[in-house]
Amino acid sequence: NLPIAPNVLNRDFYASEPDTKYVGDITYIHTGEGWLYLATVIDLYSRRVVGWSMDDNMKVSLVNDAFNMAIRQRNPPVGLIWHTDRGSQYASYSHKDLLQEHGIIQSMSRKGNCWDNAVAESFFKTLKSNLVYQTYFYTKKQAKAMIFEYIEVYYNRTRSHSYLGNLSPAKFEEINFMLQNEMVA
Repeated sequence: NLPIAPNVLNRDFYASEPDTKYVGDITYIHTGEGWLYLATVIDLYSRRVVGWSMDDNMKVSLVNDAFNMAIRQRNPPVGLIWHTDRGSQYASYSHKDLLQEHGIIQSMSRKGNCWDNAVAESFFKTLKSNLVYQTYFYTKKQAKAMIFEYIEVYYNRTRSHSYLGNLSPAKFEEINFMLQNEMVA
C-alpha cells in the first residue's frame, strides 16, 4: 500500500497567481496500434496545460515526465500545490521524491471522487469531444502529433474559456502579466 496524500486542494479550483496550484490526471487514447496514455499538468490560474507526456504505458515515468515538463517550462515556486487522483503513479515513491525535491505540496482526491479533480477531468472531456471521438488514429505517432497540436496550438493558445472571460489560457496569462507590470511601473 502506497501512502495517500491528504486532499489539500479541497475543490478550491481558484488560483489568484500563476504556478500556485496545478492539477493532473491520466487518460487513455485508442489507436489502431493499441492504447496511448496521456498525462497532463494544468495550472489552475489560467487553465493552461503546462506539462504533458504520452507513452505506450502508464508507468510512473509518464506522470514524472509530464511534471518535469511543467517544472522546466514554468519553474514553479516552493509551496505549489499539486493535486491528482489516487493513482499508483502519483502515490509512488518516485513521484513523491520528485515533488519533495522541488518543494511541492502533494494533494490527492478522496477515494472514488472525480469531482475533487474536476478541472483535469473537464480537460479530458473537452479533448475527447473535440478531437479523440471525432478521429480514428491509425498509429500512435499520428495520435501524438494531433494531440500535441490540440494542446499546444489550439487549447493553450486559441480556445476561449468562459472561466477566463472568453480568453485563451495564453492570452489570459499575457494580459495579466502586462497588467501586473503596469502596476509595478
